[in-house]
Amino acid sequence: METARLLTLVERQFTQRIAAALDSVDGTVDQWRVLGLLADGKGHPMTQVAEHVILAAPTVTKIVDRLISRGLVYRRVDDTDRRRVLIFISARGRTTLRRWSAAVAGERARLEAAAGDDLAQLGEVLGRIVARLDTPLPAGPHP
Repeated sequence: METARLLTLVERQFTQRIAAALDSVDGTVDQWRVLGLLADGKGHPMTQVAEHVILAAPTVTKIVDRLISRGLVYRRVDDTDRRRVLIFISARGRTTLRRWSAAVAGERARLEAAAGDDLAQLGEVLGRIVARLDTPLPAGPHP
């Protein structure tokens, strides 16, 4: 099988299992990823949130709006640049993130048990590949 197809299959199976675990505690993968980013307490502009969850800005806006309606995050004008709005996690959001992360941890433990050391090795290899792909190509013709 080609590498891209295998990566897609692994990602889909992994995400489906995490999604099922989060669904059981009233969350989604994208919502969990947003809260995970915001947990650092720094506040992030929508562009950073979209980059982190790897989704288009309009989709992330809808996710953030839902999180706001649930009282899990809030928007605040950036103190250093009044034109910019930052997203922050609320106290309720932190509690929810702990509950969601516990559900994901349980599923991750089951995945690790099934995959053995392969899952950790895969994470290391993928991290190196992403780092290399993020490096700009040298100037000149490319194969």
